[in-house]
Amino acid sequence: MRSVTNSPTPPVDVVLPCLDEAGALPWVLERIPSGWRAIVVDNGSSDGSADLAASLGATVVSEPVRGFGAACHAGLLAATADIVCFCDCDASLDPALLPSLADPVLRGELDLVLGRRRPTTRGAWPPHARLANLELARLVRRRTGLRLHDLGPMRAARRAALLGLELADRRSGYPLEMLVRAADAGWRVAETDVPYAPRTGRSKVTGTWRGTWHAVRDMSAVLRQPAAAPTATQASPLGQVAR
Repeated sequence: MRSVTNSPTPPVDVVLPCLDEAGALPWVLERIPSGWRAIVVDNGSSDGSADLAASLGATVVSEPVRGFGAACHAGLLAATADIVCFCDCDASLDPALLPSLADPVLRGELDLVLGRRRPTTRGAWPPHARLANLELARLVRRRTGLRLHDLGPMRAARRAALLGLELADRRSGYPLEMLVRAADAGWRVAETDVPYAPRTGRSKVTGTWRGTWHAVRDMSAVLRQPAAAPTATQASPLGQVAR
């Protein structure tokens, strides 16, 4: 198994929020594209995930404040590459597919690309989680006009532009807030299909009805926020795209 390249100036940084993912980390880090840097954000793991990730060559960032958004944003702040990708660290999504998301951003054709999850097996995506996702996607379409089908955690965008969105949610609403603020700023947004496999271990968010309810609650609060005015650091409005 090869180690992950830890270059000081990688072409792309991959942010991997991590909470007790030791069982998935070797496979995930092995699949990071060559020359890209993996930033594993340890969110309070008790299974040795941080040490394991470091031993495999990843850059490890500690974020003691619990929350998916807190981990993602800590990784964004630690990133130095022009392009930043986000990917779950549970082996449900294949990081080797990230170039298909990052390439349109690198070429300047799109501002934000999401991976639309396509389950590989019946058990990959619990019914309650899929229903919640469909409803949130519908609400996003109504709120922003983006015709998206999934609020997928695999995504790619430019680091400076993401920081310009001034994302504030540090819980489950972070991915949705990114979409809403990007739409408000006129970003070109699209999605591309990616296989979605059963995760390694149990989900901390959508693995239970309770976790899903908390996620929907956080995201509903984001949708109730007023539209944010674009700032000078945000990407130029060039028209929205949804495929």
